[in-house]
Amino acid sequence: METYGLVGRSGTGKSYSAIGLCRARGFDAIIDDGLFIFENRIMAGVSAKREATKIGAVKTALFTKEEHCREVRESIQQVQPHRILILGTSEGMIGKIISRLDLPPLSEMIRIEDITTEEEREMARTQRQDLGKHVIPVPTFQVKRQFSGYFLDPLRMFRGLAGGRAAFTEKTVVRPTYSYLGEYVISDRVISDIVLCVAEQKKELVAGIVRVTSDNLPEGMNIRVLLYLRYRTKVLTAARVLQREIAAQVEHMTAFNVLAVDVEIRGLK
Repeated sequence: METYGLVGRSGTGKSYSAIGLCRARGFDAIIDDGLFIFENRIMAGVSAKREATKIGAVKTALFTKEEHCREVRESIQQVQPHRILILGTSEGMIGKIISRLDLPPLSEMIRIEDITTEEEREMARTQRQDLGKHVIPVPTFQVKRQFSGYFLDPLRMFRGLAGGRAAFTEKTVVRPTYSYLGEYVISDRVISDIVLCVAEQKKELVAGIVRVTSDNLPEGMNIRVLLYLRYRTKVLTAARVLQREIAAQVEHMTAFNVLAVDVEIRGLK
């Protein structure tokens, strides 16, 4: 296993540039903000961007919690990546991560200034400072559970042609918990209104909504809908259609990760 470092000040685009660098240099794993990423999949860890404070985010990025550190260390030993890239804001930070995770000595330190232009770094700083946007170098579905209810958006990058076909890589743009300067909640009424809108759009299936309840957990939301279907409707088919549509609309409009939509049919009308 070979270990490499990518160092740069906070907000200079390290996570944004990481996937391109991995492709160019043959790195198959990344350590970034508390996550162990192997071949575009999160294998272990917790994102520092989910912490409530900046201090908590720094501690998570440095793997200061023993359970977190042990989980990532064991996953690395099990996966055995050939070349692992560690992202950090300083050489000292990268050195501490190597020590905590029992990784081999550093083979090379790469600086963000060597792989990006000043214009690219300035754009990254603007996105971070003005908009509070951070990038996680994995597809959105990989981090939905950790960021349920928070700003979450896929960023697809065109990477030219591979075998005659367009090749894309996907990163995820998030707004960390600590950048909100407080907490926000979405009222149960909002979820109920979204379900009512879905019912109106599917009025050929739905005769009426009795009640909508939701249970918001750290990893996502469970929704329960009691309703009447129209007479002669195929019950199982209609229920599946409503489950899919409710989940899609709630995730799109609120950014919550929907764990389950339970539909209870009270009768036909």
